[in-house]
Amino acid sequence: MSRRGVLAAGGSLGLGALLAACGSSADSSAPKGGTPSGTAKSPSGPWSFTDDRKQTATKSRTPATLVAYIGSAAALHDYGIECTGVFGPTTLKDGSADAQAGSVDVSKVAVIGNTWGEFNIEKYAALSPDLLISHMYEAPTLWYVPDGSAKKILAVAPSAGINVAGVPLTTPLRRYAELAASLGADLDSGPNAAQKARFEKASADLRAAAGSRSGIKVVASSASADAFYISTPSSAADLSYYKSLGVDFIVPDKVQGGFFETLSWETADKYRADIIMLDNRTATLQPKDLTAKPTWSQLPAVKAGQVLGWPSEPIFSYARCAERIEELTKAVIAAKKVS
Repeated sequence: MSRRGVLAAGGSLGLGALLAACGSSADSSAPKGGTPSGTAKSPSGPWSFTDDRKQTATKSRTPATLVAYIGSAAALHDYGIECTGVFGPTTLKDGSADAQAGSVDVSKVAVIGNTWGEFNIEKYAALSPDLLISHMYEAPTLWYVPDGSAKKILAVAPSAGINVAGVPLTTPLRRYAELAASLGADLDSGPNAAQKARFEKASADLRAAAGSRSGIKVVASSASADAFYISTPSSAADLSYYKSLGVDFIVPDKVQGGFFETLSWETADKYRADIIMLDNRTATLQPKDLTAKPTWSQLPAVKAGQVLGWPSEPIFSYARCAERIEELTKAVIAAKKVS
C-alpha cells in the first residue's frame, strides 16, 4: 500500500484521515445556524483559479458541473456551492450520509467512489465535469484520486487541489472560501459573513479559555484494535491552529512520516494528558470499544471522563470549524487537572 493509503487506512493523521476509506466521524451534526450559506451567482466567464499546486485551471465560463472529494463538497456546500458528483466516504452501509458529507444531500449527488481506491472513471466522464476538486495531504497528489488512474482522471477536466496539511486551519479555510467565491459564492452575504464572525469569536474564546487554564494538557489520538496513535500538532491544520491559540498539546517524540507516533496498547500510557481528543470516525475504536484495554481504562483523562470526540478531518468551512472550536473550549474550561 502506498504511503497515502497507509494514512487513509491505518494511521492517525492529525487532521487527516485515519481509516477514512472505511468510515467517518460519529458526530454528524450540522453547524448550528443552518446548512448552506448564501446564494451562488449565475455562472459567467472567463474563469480561472490558481490552486495550491500553483496550477491555474481555466474555463471560458465559471464551472457549473463540479465533482469533488466529499470533504471539499461539504465545505463548498456551506457557502452555497453545490457539486454534481462526489468521491470519498459519502454514504454508510445503510445508505445514510457519512458524517464527512456534512450537509450535502447525498441522495442528490452522483457518487463516483465511496471507499479508498474506488473511483469510477466512466461515471465521472459521463457527468461532463467542468472541474475536479480535492484536498491535498501530500502535494501534488489529490486526496482520494487513485494513483494508478490519476493520469486518466486528470485528463477529463481541469482540477483544483487545496493543501490541508502542515498549515494552520485558517489557510485551508481561506483557500476554500476563495475557491467558493470564484465559483459564485457571495462571501459578503449575511449567512456567509456570520459564519466567519462565529469562527473568529470561537477562536478568541478558545484563546481566553486556554490562557485561563494553563497547565491543562491535551493529546490528539486515534485508536485501532492493535495500536494507539498519537498525532503531532504541527502536521494537522486544526491542531496547529488550536496550539497557536494557547492549547497545551502533548507532542509525541517518535513521529513517523511527519504525522503521528504509533504506540502498542501495552505502551498506550506513555503520554498522560488531562484531555484526550479521540478520533471519532465510525471506523475507529471509541471509548465503549476500549473498555477491555487496561491501559486505556487507566489513563487519567479516561478515568476523569475527559475524552473529547475529534473529527480528525475537518470540513473546511468557517461554521463547521467554529463548532469544533466551541466544543474544545467547553472541554478546556471544564477539565480537571489529572495528569
